[in-house]
This record gives sequence, structure tokens and C-alpha cells, in this order.
Amino acid sequence: MYKDWPNIATELSGLVKQLRGGAPDTMKAFSALAQAATQAKALDTKTKELIALAISVAVRCDPCISFHAESARKHGATRDEVMETVGMAIYMGAGPAAMYAAQAVEAYDQYVAKNATA
Repeated sequence: MYKDWPNIATELSGLVKQLRGGAPDTMKAFSALAQAATQAKALDTKTKELIALAISVAVRCDPCISFHAESARKHGATRDEVMETVGMAIYMGAGPAAMYAAQAVEAYDQYVAKNATA
């Protein structure tokens, strides 16, 4: 499936502009949060954008992928760095799924036990 990632960002930018007009205080606060979070400190901005890209993959946010892929590129990320980043996203997508799967089995077992004594 082909997705036009630059177009996704362009289309969403218009919708986000509507949010800025409709909820200006909230969007100003969100913008301030974004600036504070991405500011280079112990981690450089490129690394932070790669982290954001991995989270975008893990939470399956197409517009987030588009914005953070471009921002990572602008901050000097290489294709190899992106590949390692998405590798971590794949790992973290599978790891938490396994943890929640174990909890789902535990929940099922607890309901079986509860109803066996009822």
C-alpha cells in the first residue's frame, strides 16, 4: 500500500490550523510542550525525533510518522538510523503485546476460578 507521506502532512497541517483557531490556548500549550520536549539538552534533537518516530510507529499514527520522519531527516538522521529506530518500534510493539497477552490469560484464569467456586 502506497501512502503519500508529504501529502499526509500537508493535509493534516490544514486541519491542525483549524484546531489552532478553535482551541488556541490548548494548541499554544501543546506547541510550548513540543518545543520544550524537542529542545536539545542531554539528547540532541535528531535523537528525540527518532524516538518520536518510533513512538509514532508503535501507536500507529500516520500523520505522526509523516511529521517525525521529515523532522528526523531535517535533523540529519540517516536511513540506517531510521531502520534501527523502526526496529526498536517493532520490538516494543511485540514486547508489550506479549506482556498484555500474559495479563489477558491471567484475567481469563481469574474469571474461570471465580466462577468455579460460585
